[in-house]
Amino acid sequence: MLNAYQQTLKYLYENLPMFQRVGASAYRPDLTNTFALCEALGNPQFKFKSIHIAGTNGKGSTSHMLASVLQSAGYKTGLYTSPHLKEFTERIRINGQEINQQFVVDFVNRIKPEIERIKPSFFEITVAMAFDYFATQKIDVAVIEVGLGGRLDSTNVITPVLSVITNISFDHKDILGDTLEKIASEKAGIIKDNVPVVISQRQSEVEHVFIEKARQHKATVYFASDEMDVQLSNNLFEIRKNNALYISKIDLPLKGNYQTKNLPGVIKSIELLRTMGFVISNETIESGLEKTVVQTGLKGRWQKLNDRPLIICDTGHNAGGVQELVLQINQQKFRKLFMVWGMVKDKEPDEVLRLLPRQATYYFCQASIPRAMDAGLLKASAERFGLTGEVITGVNEAIAKAKASAGEDDFIFIGGSTFVVAEIENL
Repeated sequence: MLNAYQQTLKYLYENLPMFQRVGASAYRPDLTNTFALCEALGNPQFKFKSIHIAGTNGKGSTSHMLASVLQSAGYKTGLYTSPHLKEFTERIRINGQEINQQFVVDFVNRIKPEIERIKPSFFEITVAMAFDYFATQKIDVAVIEVGLGGRLDSTNVITPVLSVITNISFDHKDILGDTLEKIASEKAGIIKDNVPVVISQRQSEVEHVFIEKARQHKATVYFASDEMDVQLSNNLFEIRKNNALYISKIDLPLKGNYQTKNLPGVIKSIELLRTMGFVISNETIESGLEKTVVQTGLKGRWQKLNDRPLIICDTGHNAGGVQELVLQINQQKFRKLFMVWGMVKDKEPDEVLRLLPRQATYYFCQASIPRAMDAGLLKASAERFGLTGEVITGVNEAIAKAKASAGEDDFIFIGGSTFVVAEIENL
C-alpha cells in the first residue's frame, strides 16, 4: 500500500509529461502555464529575494556553492535544482533540508483543480511548488537553477536581484539551437531590466550575445574571469583578484579542474551581493565553499564512492562537460581504467564518444528510463571510436562487473548520464 506521499508522486509522474523520462515532448516552450500556476498561488515568486543561475555546464555546482555560502552567512536560503538523483524532495531545499513530504502532498491536493485545468508539465509544477514553499517558509533568499535553456524555462518568471550565467557549450541542440550563439541567446534570456548579470567565463564566441542583451535591458554585465583567477594545486583552490591573492587554499569538496571555471562567477556574485546589503565575510566564503556538499547535499559531482579501487561518478554528459572529465580522469594515478558508461538517446553520442579514453575497458549500460540509449547501440557507436568493452544493461550489474574485474590500484569511472549516476546503489 502506497503512503500519501508515494501516491502523490505517482499522480505527478503518471499525469504530467516529464522531460527527464520522455525528453523534448515534455518541454513547454513558453511561460504561460507557469504564470497561471503562480497566479493561482498568489504569485509566491515575488515574496522572496532570488538569484537566477543558467548555463550549460557548472550551473548546478555554482548554485550549490552560492547557497552554501549564503547559508554560512546566516541567511535562510532556499535552493531549487533539477533533476533529482534519488528522491524528488532533493529538488527543493531550505538550508540544505529537503522539502517536507507532507508539504508536497498538501500542495498537490490544494492545486489539483489547477493541474486539471492548466495541464502543466511535471517541471512546471515543481517550480510552482518550490516558489510556494519558499514563500510559505519566509526565506531570506533563494538560489534558483534553470532547468533547460533560460528564456523559456519555467523558472524565468522570477525577478532576481542577480543573474548568473556559467559556461556555454553544446547541449539540447534540438531545443536550444545548433550553434553556441543560439544557445547563449537562450541562456541570456534570464537577463532582466536593471538586474546585474555575472558571466562566469568570458568566451569569445558568445560574449557579444551577453553584452548586447544586457545593453537592451540596461543591466550591468560582469565577466568574472576578467578579474578573478582560480588556480588548483594539490587539490586546494587559490583565488586571485586582479593578480592579488584574495582567498588562499580552499579545500573545496567539489573536486575537479572544471571548478576553476565556476569559482570566479561564485566569488564575483558574492561581491555584488555585498553591495546589495548582504553581509558575507571572506572567512564565510571560505567556510561556505568548504561545506558545500555537507550543507546542500550535492551528489554526483566528481563524487568518490570508494578508495581501492578508486571509484568516481560524475553527472557530466555533454561534450563540454565530458571534455573536462577526461582531463580529470587523465590526472589520476591508476593501473587500469574501467568505464561504466550509459547515455540518453536524444543526445548526439558521437560528439561525446570521440572524447573518451581509448585505453580503458568499457561496460555499456542503460538507465531505467524511456530516454535511455540502448546499451547495444551505444556499444556499436563507441566501437567506431576505438572504445571496446561489453554490454551489461543494468547500471548496478555493470558496476559489479567492473568491481569484479578491477584490482586495488585500478580506477572505475561511472557516468555518461545523470540517470546512470542516479541509479547507483548507496550513492
